[in-house]
Amino acid sequence: MAYKFKRQIFGFMDLLRFKKMVPTREKMLAEGSAEPLPKTFSVNETAKILHPGTRKVKLAEIRDETHDIKTFVFETFAPSMFRAGQYVSLRARIGGSVVSRPYAISSSPFDALRGNKVAVTIKRAGFFSEWMCDNAALGDEFELGDPSGDFFHDGVRDSRRVLGIAGGSGITPFFSMAQAIAEGSEDFELTLLYGAKTVKDLAFKDRLDALCGDKFKVVYVLSDEKKDGFEHGFITAELISKFAQGDFTVMMCGPQVMYDFAEKELAKIGVTGARRVRKEANCVSTRDVKPQEFKLRVHIRDEAFDIKADARETLLTAMERAGLKVPSKCRAGGCGFCHSRLIDGKYSIAGADKRRLADVKFGFVHPCCTYPDSDMEIEVPRG
Repeated sequence: MAYKFKRQIFGFMDLLRFKKMVPTREKMLAEGSAEPLPKTFSVNETAKILHPGTRKVKLAEIRDETHDIKTFVFETFAPSMFRAGQYVSLRARIGGSVVSRPYAISSSPFDALRGNKVAVTIKRAGFFSEWMCDNAALGDEFELGDPSGDFFHDGVRDSRRVLGIAGGSGITPFFSMAQAIAEGSEDFELTLLYGAKTVKDLAFKDRLDALCGDKFKVVYVLSDEKKDGFEHGFITAELISKFAQGDFTVMMCGPQVMYDFAEKELAKIGVTGARRVRKEANCVSTRDVKPQEFKLRVHIRDEAFDIKADARETLLTAMERAGLKVPSKCRAGGCGFCHSRLIDGKYSIAGADKRRLADVKFGFVHPCCTYPDSDMEIEVPRG
């Protein structure tokens, strides 16, 4: 019980009580419980689940989904929590390089919270993805970052009715959402238009069909094959209007060419704007410029490293190639997790500048979407 000190009318009485403070405390300590204090508290345990940080995980299962898509299931050894649609950064050391890539989670939230399992589904495209598909083996250890991103249903921001548009490995976050709706960890209505070339290119088809119900429906759209029970062609304004009317939010995940086409089709039916149309960002890739090598000086705390930087690749890629362990998440310039202080040098930014005004004002860049245009010097947080 807390000791309450009541101020007296006469000051000398406060002085007398002050003299008795030590014996009063001794008495309270003697009357206190001898039980040891708890070593952990529920709020701390909850924080570990909500914000686990980078953790070591073990590859527990590999599943072939199509000829060029695989699912990798990782044992996390502790509960974790995420919103269906979010991604995690997967990191591994390959030769002398430390490589990480963000991948959307394809398992359900309950799998992570109750089963200590997190799965990502990877299409064979790009250096790290191809390495995973060809070399990752059961029992291998990786580093998994915090669940991140805002590509999930938000009851305040989004309509209760969602039209999903998926292409290629962009089906991954929607598969997680469909599972979450079925298990009850998410509550909204999802109609999914899933585009692929042929039936063989459809990942999770049997499981998606099994998840269909009052709140989830999937429509398969094949561009290179005609079959009964499937839509044929592309996801056009006419097809969208066939399966979605009234107020609905569009969520898209797939290649940039799909975004460009779908946005034009959605505009034909008046579906535009950030509230109505949301896209999952794609990673920044190489740029089409003349090959040129620059010097990049990287400060990480009290250490400095002099490495090479290719004008065609981002600063983040240059640091990873050199084996430096630096922070990264979205690799699209949006999350700001990798923001680093620019000391000197010229640079270009991929696409729109997504930096906060404070970052621009005080000279910070996002290495994941920044290309060198000269020799550069930056200060980077430890990864």
